[in-house]
Amino acid sequence: MAQGGIQMDEEKLCCSICLDLLKDPVTIPCGHNYCMSCIKSHWDKEDQKEIHSCPQCRQLLIPRPALVKNTMLADLVGELKKTGLQPAPADHCYAGPEDVACDVCTGRKLKALKSCLQCVVSYCEQHLQPHYESPAFGKHKLVEPSQKLQENVCTRHNEVMKMFCRTDHKFICYLCSLEEHKGHDTVSAAAEHTIRQEKLGVIQQKIQQRIQDKEKDVKLLQKEAETITDSANETVRNSEQIFAGLVYLIENKSSEVKQQIRFQQKTEVSRVEELQMKLEQEISELRRKDTELEKLSHKESFKYPPLPCLSESTDLPSTATGTSPPRYFEDVTAAVTEAVDKLQEVLIEEWIKISHTLTNVDVLLPQAEPKTRDEFLKYSHKITLDPNTANQQLQLSEGKRKAKNKGKKQSYSSHPDRFINRSQVLSQERLTGRHYWEVEWSGFGVHVAVAYKDISRKGDKSQFGNNDKSWALDCSDGYYEFRHDGICTSVSGPESSRVGVYLDHNAGVLCFYSISETMTLLHRVQTTFTQPLYAGLRTYGFLGFGSSAEFCEPKD
Repeated sequence: MAQGGIQMDEEKLCCSICLDLLKDPVTIPCGHNYCMSCIKSHWDKEDQKEIHSCPQCRQLLIPRPALVKNTMLADLVGELKKTGLQPAPADHCYAGPEDVACDVCTGRKLKALKSCLQCVVSYCEQHLQPHYESPAFGKHKLVEPSQKLQENVCTRHNEVMKMFCRTDHKFICYLCSLEEHKGHDTVSAAAEHTIRQEKLGVIQQKIQQRIQDKEKDVKLLQKEAETITDSANETVRNSEQIFAGLVYLIENKSSEVKQQIRFQQKTEVSRVEELQMKLEQEISELRRKDTELEKLSHKESFKYPPLPCLSESTDLPSTATGTSPPRYFEDVTAAVTEAVDKLQEVLIEEWIKISHTLTNVDVLLPQAEPKTRDEFLKYSHKITLDPNTANQQLQLSEGKRKAKNKGKKQSYSSHPDRFINRSQVLSQERLTGRHYWEVEWSGFGVHVAVAYKDISRKGDKSQFGNNDKSWALDCSDGYYEFRHDGICTSVSGPESSRVGVYLDHNAGVLCFYSISETMTLLHRVQTTFTQPLYAGLRTYGFLGFGSSAEFCEPKD
């Protein structure tokens, strides 16, 4: 009871604000005690309200009381410090329902600071001191407070489980290792903990690195989104200006046609009015002569004046005397209609190209390359050959999917895009984004290629793979060879009459595959494509016999 009384006195010497022994104690009018600095700081915050109160009982104190040091309390605190006693713990130091309590404390228990795996006991700060001060506890393992310490005790031998059985993946005590776990892979729990901590550290480093990588990807995506928005806005502005220019051109031409029609109308009406005036003058003259003749016809004199002569009559154009009304500007309407029809055809054709370009806009960050057949087929697109680029030795199929070397000139018209010296041809479709296609070939050999539109059309440099504007896989009986910028690289792989091509334009990836029952990578290119690409085919010819190559439907 005496000890309880001392603790009560010690509690009374604690400041309810800082929960420590009073420093420069002061007593306010309501009777409660505080450290002078604590109550001053508290009231300083209430100055703006102009109302001050006691932090404990909330009694209003108006005006703000003057603070005077309580010398009696100061002496009591000084005496308490001299005895070496500590004040009773504050309420927040005692263990609550969710806290781990000290197993040594009697009465109201304090919160545990650490748990000892050796002792299987939890200690508050005061009762933990021997573990820090006495060498006898030097090998004891202290951990964060735990309510499940009993789980570290073997239920069979009532011993602390200081070992770990890797065979059964469980903690065991020393006696277990000599009995049912004899011969198993066992280590000390501390050693297993160290190893696991190292593994966790490695995993954590990987996770942190992955977080950093993902954060970089997020920033890249944010930048990509901004770039997409800026590009889209600029394209909208440009397209609006282009279409506005087209509308202005049409309106201007409409105005010109209107002006020419009105000018021609004025000219023809003036001509008609002039002819009308002339006819009216002739009518007046004829009426005058008719009157004179009427007068002469009534005279009975033997002297007759000479008869008036009729001047040459003015005749109307035959078109003006027809039974059906003339249609003067019908040809103009027909010409305008024909021009509009042609313009509509061009716009429809070009709009298809524009729509195709829009649907193939690929602005995302590079994705993982396909791994399975089904994944490749997702990027399969129909490709057709452009007759305007076909060498005259090539014969294209009706569907423009197959090219065959005929060894003699075909009846092609002259065109600046046509290849002159090499029997090769480009596709009609421009390739951006991700695409996959397959080529079936036969004969002596073919080149399966991709190229920029501005590749040379004549000379050795026009051949696929002999310049920096094309990439080609030379397929012949028994071997493959990759060519780019005049450099040849031998390629090994299973022979097949079918070659698959995968293109990721944005990522700069170009892959060639041998297609049979399996899909085997022959060659992979990693570069930066600066222009849209076009698929290309080149076929060999010899003594009137020629190879053929065809863009085929991929086999499922």
